[in-house]
Amino acid sequence: MACFRIDNRLVHGQVIEAWLPYTDARHLIVANDDLAENIFCQQIISLAVPQRVTIHFVPLSQLAETLSRCGDKSFVLFASCQDAYTAYQNGVAMPELNIGNLHYAEGKRQLLPHVAVSAEDTAALCALRAADVLLDFRCVPTETVRGLDVQL
Repeated sequence: MACFRIDNRLVHGQVIEAWLPYTDARHLIVANDDLAENIFCQQIISLAVPQRVTIHFVPLSQLAETLSRCGDKSFVLFASCQDAYTAYQNGVAMPELNIGNLHYAEGKRQLLPHVAVSAEDTAALCALRAADVLLDFRCVPTETVRGLDVQL
């Protein structure tokens, strides 16, 4: 089964050092419309990814197709709750969604130490939860799974 994570930092140390080995992913799929068009940033980010993992930068509209080609050994990164919800609306089957990091900004409320949400974030996460997507609030895989106890 493919793994899905929201992290506004996208590719960084926790993903490379913790999540990719934990999930044994062979494909790292960054589903982000802006990054899918920025070849320069893609090249820089790709330098951090282990050679055993193939990285893909795709717009949200192409995520379902990319997942069907890459298969279950995929780890998908979203920059925002809205992107994850858009992917779900576009037919991406997402039984579980890890919410790893959402930085605090004006207009957001701190939900957990590593997650601050806006009204739009909350609406997207509530819609996903209502669609029976299990929300998993963890920074790293060794943390205890939090989901049902988190009040949105």
